[in-house]
Amino acid sequence: TVGTSFLRAYKITKNQKYLKAAKDAARSLIIGQNDLGGWNHQVHFNKPKDNIVSFDDNQTQSAIQFLMALDQVIEYDLLSVAVEKALVMMLTAQFDNGAWPHRYPKEGNTNDFATYNDGGINDCIELMIDAHKYYGKEIYLKSIQNAGWFLFISQQAPPQTGWAQQYNAYLQPAWARDFEPASLSPMVTLNNIITLIDLYLYTEKTKHLKLIPDALRWIKDTRLPNGKWPRFVEIGTNKPLYYDNGRIRVNSFEELSLDRRTGYAYEIELESKLEAVIAKFKKVQKMGAKKFLEEKNSPLTNTELVSELESIKPQIMKIIKSQDTEGRWITKNDRYRKEILRTKWNGEYIIKDRVKSSTFNINVNMLCYYLELQNKLEN
Repeated sequence: TVGTSFLRAYKITKNQKYLKAAKDAARSLIIGQNDLGGWNHQVHFNKPKDNIVSFDDNQTQSAIQFLMALDQVIEYDLLSVAVEKALVMMLTAQFDNGAWPHRYPKEGNTNDFATYNDGGINDCIELMIDAHKYYGKEIYLKSIQNAGWFLFISQQAPPQTGWAQQYNAYLQPAWARDFEPASLSPMVTLNNIITLIDLYLYTEKTKHLKLIPDALRWIKDTRLPNGKWPRFVEIGTNKPLYYDNGRIRVNSFEELSLDRRTGYAYEIELESKLEAVIAKFKKVQKMGAKKFLEEKNSPLTNTELVSELESIKPQIMKIIKSQDTEGRWITKNDRYRKEILRTKWNGEYIIKDRVKSSTFNINVNMLCYYLELQNKLEN
């Protein structure tokens, strides 16, 4: 989040302006926090709050993670109360089987399903790990363990040892939107492997690693002739699935309607991410959790610091030079959806120069990383 970027900038520079910006971001979140303890897609300060908590796209999870991180830095009663309220909600929203839904509370539709799509459950697990690190409550560790159990019980049987985007109450892969069929997902499976490694590193329970080899094998088996991976794989056949609006199945990506081809990732590039995950898994297997983390967290030597600083210097210079006179990073010809009020999106886009928070976050965090390395070298 932007608040998290300002907090990191404050930690490295001690500039009070950045801390104030982080506090202001936190105040906005606290004002927008609903009675349940979470947030929906948008916060309208001039309208009544809705009592919907969205776990989609890391919305609620990232907000809580930022508030928790700020809570470690400043004394602010309203902040601490908001964090406690949010964490109570996280525990309440978690299913008995360890999963979290797409949205909370129950709505009687597909939003009630246990949802890995867009990292929903994965982000919840990461959040609860942070909560346990910060506050040390046993109930947060129990939540993490329960979520790990859901990863076990939701992995499909051989030979299709992957995971689905969402599961119904009977633990069956389930439909979500009309173009999101009951199926298995290589992308979700890769994200779950990353989460399993994280769980092992945090708990040192080797059981989390046992699911990974078969899952990796299945991902490799689902690669398309064009080098990409399908978003959806048919259960039983391992064939790629393409569904258009209205649950209409077509045979290829090219046969999808315009809004589906341009508005949803049916085929995904996973090669570089997969290679990185495989390398990390092998290293973790070989070294074990303690030694892996010791190596990861060990300070760099001066030679290593200088080398890293030199390697990222061109990127840093590019970031600085790309700022305009007002300190902004402008994304030229940015492509985004053309929204028409009370009208279903028709697949059209607007192309316009914009300031994007995602670009701000990437660039500020890279600049902070450079300063952190520089400080270590000087100290």
